[in-house]
Amino acid sequence: MKVIDILNSPKPTISLEVFPPKTDAVYASVEQAVEKIADLKPSYMSVTYGAGGGTSSHTVNIAKHIQCDKGVTAIAHLSCISSTHDLVHQQLIKLKEAGIENILALRGDIPEGFEMDNLDYHYASDLAKEISDFGGFCIGGACYPEGHPDSANSVEDIDNLKKKIDAGCQYLTTQMFFDNNIHYKFLYKTREKGIFCPIIPGIMPITNAKQVERAIKLSGTIMPPRFLSIVDRFGDDKEAMAQAGIAYATDQIIDLIANGINHIHVYSMNKPEVAQKILENLSSIVDNKNL
Repeated sequence: MKVIDILNSPKPTISLEVFPPKTDAVYASVEQAVEKIADLKPSYMSVTYGAGGGTSSHTVNIAKHIQCDKGVTAIAHLSCISSTHDLVHQQLIKLKEAGIENILALRGDIPEGFEMDNLDYHYASDLAKEISDFGGFCIGGACYPEGHPDSANSVEDIDNLKKKIDAGCQYLTTQMFFDNNIHYKFLYKTREKGIFCPIIPGIMPITNAKQVERAIKLSGTIMPPRFLSIVDRFGDDKEAMAQAGIAYATDQIIDLIANGINHIHVYSMNKPEVAQKILENLSSIVDNKNL
């Protein structure tokens, strides 16, 4: 099934993101976690793509396993900043042969000291265009409600999002945020610029205090005082912080759904227990068949 068909449903749904193993040595343990998450029957699952395509084969294999063996629609991430046209074309063939119909088109992080001259791709819109020309895939893109770190301002950032849509992206998934008002304001700005595709909020359950620093580093996200109070109070207690972080993420999701945003993407961090507790908290709200 193509993700855009799921997103056209009026029923609230939860999708989950997982990441493939970085090495063959941990493949079995990651696969086991992914299987447990798939058993929760989210609306779909996305599988990330390592920097420089380092986990590309694992991304395909995990996505295929999720879809073919576990019966859950899968999205394979594909980044392009360090790829050639030939490598991307080969990856598209592998995904098609694996039965994957959905791709999240990403530029990817630029490695420190990376030479930007003579690249086949500079932007995610370049990759989206190539996937669209190849045909047969539902294409998603990424967006930053608080602004892409490489954009000069929000106007430029949203103009670039419009280029992704024009290049073939059918929906967008946001980077994590912890204040829903940021997302609501972002939606207003995108609609004002003529972007009317589904924009799926990405929610990250923070279950330990160390994740806070990482989240800020990754996305430059603003941590609201209410959330920082939770970290200050429970950050040194592992179980309490996990419970509070799950509750905070659940509250964000309920508020989003109450305000008419029916499809939510959760960054599970390969933690089945976290994904399960969130879905249990939403068992009468989202369209989940197991809970």
